[in-house]
Amino acid sequence: MIHSMTAYARKQFKGDWGSAVWEIRSVNQRYLETYIRAPEQFRGLEPVIREKLRKRMQRGKLEVNLRFEAAQDNAAELQINQALASQIIEHAQWVMEECGRGQLNPIDVLRWPGVMEAPEQDVDALSKELLAALDTTINEFLEARASEGANLKVFIEQRLEEISTQAAFVRTKMPEVMAWQRERLSNRLAEAKVELEPSRLEQEMVMLAQKVDVAEELDRLDSHISETRNILKKGGAIGRRLDFMMQEFNREANTLASKSINSEITNASVDCKVLIEQMREQIQNIE
Repeated sequence: MIHSMTAYARKQFKGDWGSAVWEIRSVNQRYLETYIRAPEQFRGLEPVIREKLRKRMQRGKLEVNLRFEAAQDNAAELQINQALASQIIEHAQWVMEECGRGQLNPIDVLRWPGVMEAPEQDVDALSKELLAALDTTINEFLEARASEGANLKVFIEQRLEEISTQAAFVRTKMPEVMAWQRERLSNRLAEAKVELEPSRLEQEMVMLAQKVDVAEELDRLDSHISETRNILKKGGAIGRRLDFMMQEFNREANTLASKSINSEITNASVDCKVLIEQMREQIQNIE
């Protein structure tokens, strides 16, 4: 299965403790990067969240956001850490005396991390529920990734088929091109009133044929098409391999264009380069 690195999932959960919303969004990235935003009382969950994401995804820039709203009945359960609050007030007053100015805002003291806290046992139980809810959200997120990945696979397969058609067209045109080139050379020699021995003329034609021969490039294009299809069929984290294949495609398309002596073959090579670029852009989103 192929996964896109661009996806979004949002899930809301409710319980006696209140309501919570998990949001996960991602964009393409060479490696796996995670950014987590959660209320202060759930900061301890960050390592667990990162590990869950690491086990199920390999690439992408992920943003995970937890919004939590406690039920009104549970609002009174918050407790103040009086010892910590006293220390903060004492130190703040000392700083103000030293500076000779300033005013202590009680709200700022309450906002200090650790001053207001919920009972540890309740937080632990709630954390288990939130992590279970996160697993459900991750499942939906991966489904969205897989759905977009399936669309990308179809897109790439269509472009591969079109490149194969262009390569087949060039193959059928090459005998005609060589015959035209032979006739062109003979006409130029006749116009210049230059007579060459048959063996010498054949040598010139062989040398010219070697310069414009694209059979090797076409064979490589066919090989790259086959290999790319195998990669798509295998699935998994294939983004880097596909990106490498696009470099190989480009190399053969450029050589094909440089050897072209016919407008139809030139157009075919340009069409191939356009198709390759279209694939390359979409592959940047594949994990």
